[in-house]
Amino acid sequence: MNKIIDGGFAFIHMTDWYSLPDDYVIGEVAGVSVAPNGNVYAFNRGPHPIIIFDKDGEFISSWGEGIFKSPHGITIGFDERVYCVDEGDHTVRIYNLEGDLQLMLGTPGKAGAYHSGNPYNRPTDVALDPITGDFYVSDGYGNSRVHKYSPDGKHILSWGKPGMDPGEFNIVHNIATDSNGLVYVNDRESHRVQIFDSNGKYQSEIRHVHRPCALYISPDDTIYVGELAAEMSVNKYIPNFGPRITVINKNGDKIARLGKTDPQNINANDFAAPHSISADSEGNMYIGEVSHTFWKSTGRIPPPPPSFHKLVSI
Repeated sequence: MNKIIDGGFAFIHMTDWYSLPDDYVIGEVAGVSVAPNGNVYAFNRGPHPIIIFDKDGEFISSWGEGIFKSPHGITIGFDERVYCVDEGDHTVRIYNLEGDLQLMLGTPGKAGAYHSGNPYNRPTDVALDPITGDFYVSDGYGNSRVHKYSPDGKHILSWGKPGMDPGEFNIVHNIATDSNGLVYVNDRESHRVQIFDSNGKYQSEIRHVHRPCALYISPDDTIYVGELAAEMSVNKYIPNFGPRITVINKNGDKIARLGKTDPQNINANDFAAPHSISADSEGNMYIGEVSHTFWKSTGRIPPPPPSFHKLVSI
């Protein structure tokens, strides 16, 4: 463990904070979300896709075995429903906290036509409207679209298309809402977070975030953005782009950057590829990473860095 201190934020960074049964392994943690009761849900690409821990890392249970093809995003709402986005089979499955399926959107294994705007083509994430309970799906790798639904899954509207102008996207990777119901969308390959009202009308954007790949907004509307390093062969080891977590206040000012941001010298105590962020009521942060995928892309030999981190607020 080590300390991360910047901009008035101070954490102890832990990678060995959780325990598993002897016969369990955890895959790379594509998604993480904290339930209202404080339990931490890790949506991972291993044999036990949903693994549940208490806040101290004690194993509670698992579910979802044999269901998911490629876990990507998980969101637990104030409605105590668990929204699981599987980009590999083009679905959004909604469960209760115990793992009972309540609703499924999309047809497993059937993608909407590539960048047609029709749901879904490799969707990525879900966010809830804090006022109405409507929810938004970011869609995704094979689409450039945000879809809005009522709590019972009825489609309300969609917006977005490929491009770089306001309201256009180049990989819609994450989505979150603030306390006023504004919708924040990580437009990953355009290096920005776009902000919309609840009807999809463009409001503003946060720029100068490098390949934003994780997004969390706290109850006080502080914004946490996980940034990836560069990926081209000519620039993938350039420092100061990522991997890191950038903290932004409600006015759009960057107030802290957490992480070493030296992709050539990553070790077990560093971020490698932050892909999901959540937090508990005590201000502790939970970071899921696609570190295995990142490690493979660099051509380095195993083992990859850890993929599940806890930042303990101090």
